[in-house]
Amino acid sequence: MSQPARALVPWLAGVALVVIVMGTLGANLHADVSGPAVWGALLAGGAVLPALLPLPTQVALPLSGVLVGLYFTAGYADGPVFLAVPALALVHASRVAPRRWAVPALLAVVAVVAGLWLRHVLHNADRAPSLWQAVGVTALVAAAGAAGAAGRSRRAAAAERARSVAGEERLRMAADLHDGVGHGLAVIAMQAGAALHVLDRDTEAARASLEAIRSTSKESLDLLRTQLARLSDPADAPRTPVPGPADLRALVARVRAGGLAVGLDAPDDLDDLPDDVGRAVYAVVQEGLTNVLRHAAASSAAVSVRRSPSGVVVTVEDDGHGPAADSAGGGLGLVGMRSRVEALGGRLEAGPRGGTAGFRVRATMPLTAGVTR
Repeated sequence: MSQPARALVPWLAGVALVVIVMGTLGANLHADVSGPAVWGALLAGGAVLPALLPLPTQVALPLSGVLVGLYFTAGYADGPVFLAVPALALVHASRVAPRRWAVPALLAVVAVVAGLWLRHVLHNADRAPSLWQAVGVTALVAAAGAAGAAGRSRRAAAAERARSVAGEERLRMAADLHDGVGHGLAVIAMQAGAALHVLDRDTEAARASLEAIRSTSKESLDLLRTQLARLSDPADAPRTPVPGPADLRALVARVRAGGLAVGLDAPDDLDDLPDDVGRAVYAVVQEGLTNVLRHAAASSAAVSVRRSPSGVVVTVEDDGHGPAADSAGGGLGLVGMRSRVEALGGRLEAGPRGGTAGFRVRATMPLTAGVTR
């Protein structure tokens, strides 16, 4: 339901209540409904109802009780206006009561109204007004319960949408942290191992590894600060440049500096890829190389990016043994890659290379997704 349509619901409920109350009041032969003050009071009550419906129960019920009390204190006609408080109570109760109580509660109300009507019939020869009064009261009860249930359903749907959006945001942020910070930590670990290995015999190589550790740790800390800022205040969080295909060579060079032989086979015309496809290309290569560093115990890796008029294929493979089933992170990197690729209408394959040792990750994405730069 659109926002304007939702805004009309309380007003339609108010109109319905006015019609029902007027009809049942007119059916009551003991009430004097000829005075304009009575009709004016009822119309005012219907106009006030939309303001009462959104209020919390502990505010709406006492306020409606005061309004009805003022109605009687002013000396207006007795009649079904006293149902305003029970009707409003039903609206609010049905907002929070379990759905399974709706039918039994309605049947109980119908039974009570029918009993009162029969009792009235036995003491009143004029039966038609009493019948219409019973029907009007029952309709009022049903309308109040339906209004409350509809409000509860709308709130439940809104809460579910909010939970879904929050869940998607958490998954996206987890994937961003895993891709960025996880990759940085893997590079730092590899560079630290290389520095320790050559520290005693090649101080320049050790210095280069330490410089790489400092640079990578700074990048990872910047990314972490940005993500934490988005958690505390998304509107004021700093915007960091999003890496894309143009950053692939720097990414591969950073991994090579740690001692892993990495080959890169990619065309030069990747900068005009759609933005989200370009980001996904970088993310797949980054996560693929991170897995090689963390899990594969490989001596070399190869990165390939192939572009066609209809799509792009990204492949990262190594000569190691691939990630273990119980590796740290529970496969979050592969899950994040898969969800990112599938969100663009693509497909991700990950598993051992056929016929030879090693592991392969291959992502196929169409170029129809996203917005071109």
